[in-house]
Amino acid sequence: MKRVLFLLMLLSLPLFKTEAQEAKYKAVFTLNFIRYIGWPDQSLKGDFVIGVVRNKEVADWIREQSAGKKFGFQDIIVKEFRSIDEVDNCQVIYVSSAVNIRSSSEQLIEKAKKNKSLIIAETDGATNHGAAINFVIRDGALKFELHKGNAAWMGLQFSSRLESMAAAIVL
Repeated sequence: MKRVLFLLMLLSLPLFKTEAQEAKYKAVFTLNFIRYIGWPDQSLKGDFVIGVVRNKEVADWIREQSAGKKFGFQDIIVKEFRSIDEVDNCQVIYVSSAVNIRSSSEQLIEKAKKNKSLIIAETDGATNHGAAINFVIRDGALKFELHKGNAAWMGLQFSSRLESMAAAIVL
C-alpha cells in the first residue's frame, strides 16, 4: 500500500526543469512498474534484466535505485545498449527518445517477443509502435500511458492498480 501511495504521489508532482530530475523519476517509475505487472514464468528465472537503449542517465538512476535490491528472488541487472540491434535477454527494454522507435519497431517487437519483454518508451506515439508503457508530459507533469494489447502480445498483464494510475490506456 505504501508503494502505491508513493507512486501516486510521484504522479502528482510537476515535472522539474532538469533532465537529471526527469531521468530520476523515470527510473523510479520503471522500477515500480515491474512490481505491478503479471510476468510469464520464463521472466522469473535467472537475473531480472532491465536493458536501457541510449539513455545513460536513466540507466545510472535505475542502477542506483536498485543497488542491492531484488525483484522477488532475482537480482536486478541494468544493461546499456547503443541500439536496438544490441538488445538481448532483457525482461524490460527501455527505449529512449534518442531512438527512432517508428523505424525500429519491427526489430524491437521481435526482440521483445523472444523474451516476453516489457517495452517502455519515452516518445509521443510509442504505443503505436510496440511500447506497452510510454512516458509523456501532460499539464507539465510526467505521466505514463499503457497499451494493454502490446503487453498481452508479450504475455504480460497490468495490475488494476497500475491501470488506475495511467494517464491513458489503449486496449
